[in-house]
Amino acid sequence: MRAARLIRMALLVQSNPGLTAAALARELDVSERTVIRDAQALQEAGIPVRSERGRTGGYHLAPGYRTRLTTLHPTEAETLFLSGLPSALRDLGLSDAADTARLKLTATLLPSVRAAAEASVRRFHLDAPSWFRDPSAPELLPELARAVWSDRIVELSYARPGRDGSPASAVSRVVEPYGLVLKAGTWYVVARLRDRAGDMAGDMAGNGNGGGWRTYRVDRVTALAPAPGDREVFVRDADFDLAAHWQDRSHEFARALLRTTVTVRLTSWGLGRLPAVVDGAAVEDALASASAPDADGLVTLALPAESEDVAYDQLARLGADVEVLAPASLRARFRERAGALAALYRPEPKEAASGEASGARGQR
Repeated sequence: MRAARLIRMALLVQSNPGLTAAALARELDVSERTVIRDAQALQEAGIPVRSERGRTGGYHLAPGYRTRLTTLHPTEAETLFLSGLPSALRDLGLSDAADTARLKLTATLLPSVRAAAEASVRRFHLDAPSWFRDPSAPELLPELARAVWSDRIVELSYARPGRDGSPASAVSRVVEPYGLVLKAGTWYVVARLRDRAGDMAGDMAGNGNGGGWRTYRVDRVTALAPAPGDREVFVRDADFDLAAHWQDRSHEFARALLRTTVTVRLTSWGLGRLPAVVDGAAVEDALASASAPDADGLVTLALPAESEDVAYDQLARLGADVEVLAPASLRARFRERAGALAALYRPEPKEAASGEASGARGQR
């Protein structure tokens, strides 16, 4: 385990001279103290890793030194060949380039490693879109991808969805496109907003601190053009981490949707089924509010929900294993539904008569 980490550290320092101990610790998922010990171990093994202080400091290899640790292990080759997303590459217009790169890489591998890599492609396939939807690449996705690759400022027109059933409205934004994200078959572009003068816009709270991060669904982008004037490219923030940004904003978005709270009482089975019918962020908050089971084993909790309509659709799947206590309007809807179901499934006259006759015979 440590040997693999040492190899990775040496390759990181070789490909990214000047990485600090903190940066290496994040990449290797260890402490800074461990990074320092690993650097000493590499030096003892004859790899000239050195640490330099100052603004241009960090870890470096001696000038002209190159490690010889780049031979791929069969498992590494298998992983590399599995790392591509065929549908995503096709959407981006990169499938031909990816095929060519794979052929070039295959030609450089040893026969044993090449066989392992090719075997992985035959055994595993990733189909990103969800079921029951026809995946289609947004028309402007390849052009937007080129803007992301070249750090080019663009002006995009966007069909912003309306609220409460109102029609979408057209808006225009000048943005720095930082990255593209494929989520369950839908493409999103993460961008930093600029104002018309070319300055950074305020953040999402509007406090003007230079944030201005926005996320747009690419299939709602209706037009794309170079930024007006001579502002063609932007200087990318070296500290920006697309994966971390997406995870944080996704979490915030999921919680922002939870605008109401429903008080419910659940059986143990209903509590166990709750994660299957309610979104993860809501379940997390609800379980934190759960009471201890009462004498009948029932648990009471406050469930965040997007709306009463959404809560009704979700909780109805739990049947009699959930009781809505509040709000009164939602409880009334379940009472009405229960009455309708009872009327729909009331015993047929013959069944009722048969049951009464059986009861009479049992009393004789």
